[in-house]
Amino acid sequence: MALSRREFLGVAGLSPLAVRALGAPAPLPHRPFGKTGMDVPILAFGAGSRFVSYESDEEALKVLNRAIDLGMTYIDTAHSYGDGKSEERIGQLMPTRREEVVLQTKLSARTADDARRQIDLSLKRLQTDHLEVVHIHALESSEDLAAIEAKGGVLEAVMEARDQKVARFAGITGHADPVAMKAALERHDFDCVQMALNLARARIGWDDEGAVATPLGDGSFEALALPVANKKGMGVIAMKVFGQEHLLGQASIEELIYYALSLPVSLATLGMPKPEMLEENVALGRAFQALPESEMQRLRMVVPEPRKAAFARFLRHHADA
Repeated sequence: MALSRREFLGVAGLSPLAVRALGAPAPLPHRPFGKTGMDVPILAFGAGSRFVSYESDEEALKVLNRAIDLGMTYIDTAHSYGDGKSEERIGQLMPTRREEVVLQTKLSARTADDARRQIDLSLKRLQTDHLEVVHIHALESSEDLAAIEAKGGVLEAVMEARDQKVARFAGITGHADPVAMKAALERHDFDCVQMALNLARARIGWDDEGAVATPLGDGSFEALALPVANKKGMGVIAMKVFGQEHLLGQASIEELIYYALSLPVSLATLGMPKPEMLEENVALGRAFQALPESEMQRLRMVVPEPRKAAFARFLRHHADA
């Protein structure tokens, strides 16, 4: 059984760089969000299941306020997170903090009409009249992509929202199928993409029986979809950096975050169910320096191949809460 994040930190401790980073006064670095003209902090506040797990609104909003104060101003939520609880909690801060943040939500709908209804409800929950980013949520397969892009599909509503300035930018997310994601990015005019980019996904492909370990480059998001996004100048958001905690104990927190940020991405979104994790992650973000390719190659090998394949199968069927 994988160690919890706090258990792992207690056993292994932070690296010397991480210890120094905890007192770092430097601001959180920013990067261009693709060719959109917007700069974003390299770490996003993940407002999914970990944010919803805070017992009270008061506790959750204290953490979110602190994140904004620390410069983690890109907020990553979704219409479906906590059956609306995530958006509702974030919305409580928007009357006073809306101008400070980049607000992203995601739509699980697959028809245009359902997507329009979800956008309207998300705006109401978030107490705003616009979004910086709206994503089609959780691309699962080529068949799912066909439904998304069909006449009357969710793609129609997302592009409409961008055209009508309800959202500045339109994107798509996925952690299940790199081949389908590559096709989606090649076919459509997305501004951004969010996908599973971590050291355990870097040598995983698919055959008729499911996830298999492969030579690097055969079938991962990193090898297939990321180059397309980079070539088209999209903003790229790395997710599943900790692998839903499956990767804790396989590498240090610093290594997991720095691996993702050393890829050609705009930022990485992190879920933080405890306030101290926020402080640690921001400190690491402030101290970030890109890893050399030799270290990236080493980290791609730290997770045993059977564990990589099992992890990929987990993500194949994992539903964002």
